[in-house]
Amino acid sequence: MKIGILREGKMPRDKRVPFTPAQCAELEKLFKAQVVVQPSPWRSFTDEEYKNAGVVLQEDISDCDILMGIKEVPVADLIPGKKYLFFSHTIKKQPHNQKLIKALLEKKIQMIDYECLTDPDFNRIIGFGHYAGIVGTYNGLRGYGLRFRLFDLKPANQCHDFEELKSEMKKIRLPNIKMIVTGNGRVANGAIELLGILGIRRVTPYELTHFSFREAVYSQLHSHNYNEPIDGAQWDTPRFYSQPQEFRSTFGKFWPHCDMLVHCSFWDPRAPRLFEKVDMRGPDFRISVIADVTCDINGSIPSTQRASSIEEPYYGYNPITEREGDPFSNENITVMAVDNLPCELPRNASESFGKELLEKVIPALNGDDPEGFIDRASICKNGTLMPRFEYLADYAYEKAK
Repeated sequence: MKIGILREGKMPRDKRVPFTPAQCAELEKLFKAQVVVQPSPWRSFTDEEYKNAGVVLQEDISDCDILMGIKEVPVADLIPGKKYLFFSHTIKKQPHNQKLIKALLEKKIQMIDYECLTDPDFNRIIGFGHYAGIVGTYNGLRGYGLRFRLFDLKPANQCHDFEELKSEMKKIRLPNIKMIVTGNGRVANGAIELLGILGIRRVTPYELTHFSFREAVYSQLHSHNYNEPIDGAQWDTPRFYSQPQEFRSTFGKFWPHCDMLVHCSFWDPRAPRLFEKVDMRGPDFRISVIADVTCDINGSIPSTQRASSIEEPYYGYNPITEREGDPFSNENITVMAVDNLPCELPRNASESFGKELLEKVIPALNGDDPEGFIDRASICKNGTLMPRFEYLADYAYEKAK
């Protein structure tokens, strides 16, 4: 098994990697694999670091069996007949990648999408979500500090790694604000890890809405905390996930008691929003900073009208005019909606991602795949769509726009 680590070709350049230099060396030792890395001037790990770990740098990777990257590979760079792993962003019929799925089919490439690597119950087994939660929460706190002139943190992407970011957090001095984290997956766990490092007290949803505190606190909300069946039936989690349109939001009991919202919960477009724009105009809507880690445009958080950037992570949303403005004006709500948050800590995010690849994916690629991880995650193979992804036929075979 010869594995090639691709140089990222999509613009803007992504600094993350599937494997760190140390992990490449570990991969070779554990699986008797050969790993080569395309040289790159923009990775978070330098060519020199790979060389020092004993990894071969190789421009021509056409002799590799498996090619691994992070973002979409430019169509012109695809090598026919190979086995690729990267985030293809094609499974939701994204228009901008229609040419990519057509090329994958025409070149008879086996496209194994990281997003589709799941267990038999279709739960994702790999991803960057944990660091999205960490960085999104840091950005939210940084935005709160800037808005109220309490502290000024270094942007996360200017920190060398997570250790430097944690040192920067020593500047944080919060008043007795109340925060909410939504969700219970990888992203939310990252948010909670960061708040735990800060020593912020965790309280129950009931305590958040019924008690006052002399210190900053946060509460984690799950779907059942802020949704209910429209027909008045008892809460039923499987029903919520299969028929979310049969539920309504009850988040209104929380917004009078929340200063900063860190939104980490997956949202189905059929599900109710947390709140509507008209709700944000109400006198009891207290939230002044929203860190929308999910970044669903015009989705569960109606003030998320566009994605923000790593360079300019904040914009203001005026609930009266429903227009964008100064992110730190008293008239506006501060919105943080960066859609590629793990890129701000690429070294740590890559190390975490590579660890999961080594533990869960490489054995399957090496032939130890009794549960069918690889076929389940393969969008196409030998020029045809795999059964799980045949719903993409109209998108993949129609004339590219």
